[in-house]
Amino acid sequence: MLARPLQLGPVPLETNLLLAPIAGYCDLAFRTVCREWGGVGLACTDLLSPQGLLRGTATSLDLAKTNDFDKPVGMQLYGSDPEIMAQGARWAVEHGATVVDINMGCPVDKVTKKDGGSKLLTDLSRAVAIADRVVKELEKCPLDAAEWAKRLGRPRDPAFGARDSSSAAERSATNHGSRTTSPAATSVRPSTPVPLTCKMRLCWHTADYDAGAACSPRLASALADAGVVGVTVHGRTTEDKFSGSVRLAGIARVVEAVGGRIPVIGNGDVRCALDAERMLAGTGCDGVMIGRGALAAPWLFREIWGHLSRGAAPPGPTTEEKIATIKRYFGLMREQRDDRYAMFQIVRRISWFAKTLAKPLPDGRLESVKPFKEAVRTAQSPVQVLAALDEFLAGGLRSYGTMTEESVQTD
Repeated sequence: MLARPLQLGPVPLETNLLLAPIAGYCDLAFRTVCREWGGVGLACTDLLSPQGLLRGTATSLDLAKTNDFDKPVGMQLYGSDPEIMAQGARWAVEHGATVVDINMGCPVDKVTKKDGGSKLLTDLSRAVAIADRVVKELEKCPLDAAEWAKRLGRPRDPAFGARDSSSAAERSATNHGSRTTSPAATSVRPSTPVPLTCKMRLCWHTADYDAGAACSPRLASALADAGVVGVTVHGRTTEDKFSGSVRLAGIARVVEAVGGRIPVIGNGDVRCALDAERMLAGTGCDGVMIGRGALAAPWLFREIWGHLSRGAAPPGPTTEEKIATIKRYFGLMREQRDDRYAMFQIVRRISWFAKTLAKPLPDGRLESVKPFKEAVRTAQSPVQVLAALDEFLAGGLRSYGTMTEESVQTD
């Protein structure tokens, strides 16, 4: 019952698992490797500035980059001006979005100080006005059946995706070269507009939540009235930032408030299949959005969907497959941008990838992968990065001190 494909307005998704728009991390290369492992119903871009999109700034255009394999894709906008947000939504439709999303949950100062993100939780009338204006703009640019077929993408086995014994390069050729129309595309009527969703937190002040006065149930209900087809709720307040534990009861209150009119997607602290099961069963939400948990394990969606749909997660990836995934991601960054960008990103992300690489030793300790991470961080060229990956795969770049599991996870 928990493994049910999600429907966002006219858009049918193969699973109810979504990749979150992770600021600074959710680029096209990362979305691609997550999709190749399978289980992803919808993947979202990084947060997009509508002003940047409309001006054509290089950073915004890069964050919004997509392709035919990267479908269905959500494009998330942040801001506080209804007209600018509406024009940003039109831009997103014209550049490949399957779903447009409004960010009402980002707690980062550089967003909230401009009255965007979760600052909208302190002004519900503005939040609803933005959604209403964007819905009206989206209605002005509907898509025909052929375009909908393209944006829904080709069907993939959501539990097993592209994972098999072939090489990453062979999988890439298969995934990108043999795209077909999804049967679900025929269910979208011609002249149907791209739908709007919104992502929010429980409220701004933790004291409001504790007093039972969180604004998210009222906001979600009002957004449904305005034509929003789904809401994602991160189960924390703005003041929580990313501390403490996700508040499942708060998400459940939103589910109750909307009364089944639109799907509610839960978000926060999902790092394994049991976390996803707990989110769905404990809140009554319709889907799960996964962010930081996927940074160390792009195969997480596949594992969760297997657990939900078949009662058991598929076998986890081998060390060889994990290293192949890192190589695949690094190669995609080089193809889609350049070597300089790829080097910058691999240095930032190698700690995330390495979290799953340490193996337990017979005496209960974990081997340390710090030498491997340091080799990647200090590499001066792509050749050196690839050499470090190969050396680790061959059994090198490890140490065997007193490394504990906890220190691996927090390093």
